[in-house]
Amino acid sequence: VQLQASGGGLVQAGGSLRLSCAASGRTSSVMGWFRQAPGKEREFVTGIIWSGGRTYYADSVKGRFTVSGDNAKNTIYLQMNSLKPEDTAVYYCAARTGVLIVLSPSAYDYWGQGTLVTVSS
Repeated sequence: VQLQASGGGLVQAGGSLRLSCAASGRTSSVMGWFRQAPGKEREFVTGIIWSGGRTYYADSVKGRFTVSGDNAKNTIYLQMNSLKPEDTAVYYCAARTGVLIVLSPSAYDYWGQGTLVTVSS
């Protein structure tokens, strides 16, 4: 699976951004978004199960971020609203062949290149 993430940028606090992640190659059961801020470990943001569309969110983004998938395009999206400076990070999309959404980055088999999101105060 090859993953190509896009959509990052600079936005003011309270603003919105939408990230995209296009997958090609072998299919995966679960895709997710992670983020890594400078000096911090990579953390889970959200995940989606292709079959059925079930989603899961980290508490820190619940109610502000929405993940969705387009099966026809093999692409997932991350709509980020009400952005805060603490959302600033490199955002990575990831995919795993397992059937459950898992919070640990080590459980994911494939990773995109990352896209930088900067939220100014």
